Amino acid sequence: MSKEIDSYKVELPDPDLSSLADKIVQVIEEGKQALVISINQTIKNTYWKIGQYIVEFEQQGGARAKYGSSLLSNLAKLLRAKVGRGYSHPNLNNMRKFYLLYPNFQISDNSAPIIQTSEKSASTCQTSDKLTWSHICELVTIDDQLERDFYEKECISEGWTVDELHRQKEDARGHRCLRTGSWHHIWHGFKPFCLKV
Repeated sequence: MSKEIDSYKVELPDPDLSSLADKIVQVIEEGKQALVISINQTIKNTYWKIGQYIVEFEQQGGARAKYGSSLLSNLAKLLRAKVGRGYSHPNLNNMRKFYLLYPNFQISDNSAPIIQTSEKSASTCQTSDKLTWSHICELVTIDDQLERDFYEKECISEGWTVDELHRQKEDARGHRCLRTGSWHHIWHGFKPFCLKV
């Protein structure tokens, strides 16, 4: 076996060749990161648009009377037959909530998504490319807007994973901070941030 290992010895590359390889690796890594961001933005844009279609369909009035509470279940079955998995009743409900809670979601000119909850709070996350669809699914389960804004800000500024966001929600960190007044929300421009007192 040691003879086999010896036959696979790698010679140290020429420094110029090594430098070229490093440049290529950097470009590949940058490309992968850009692709991840682009896919994430496309997913969020697509799901927000699906949520918009669902809400607009519901607001036609007749849809509520004709389909009632089974609208999302029936739609999920139809979509599963047409496009496959990924459009279950719970996922469609998350898309619907995404649209309702972030009515001003848009893609800016520089392709960085902007999420704005309302004109009053002006909670716009210009760095929301750090929020994945899974983050948004966790955030839309929070009914209180201030609490949701708190967790959204923490996800972005602290780089929370979805698991960390879920843990923090389970521990009710945001609720405790808001309830006890140990954090003061200060709205600076369109970005909410907190100062600990």
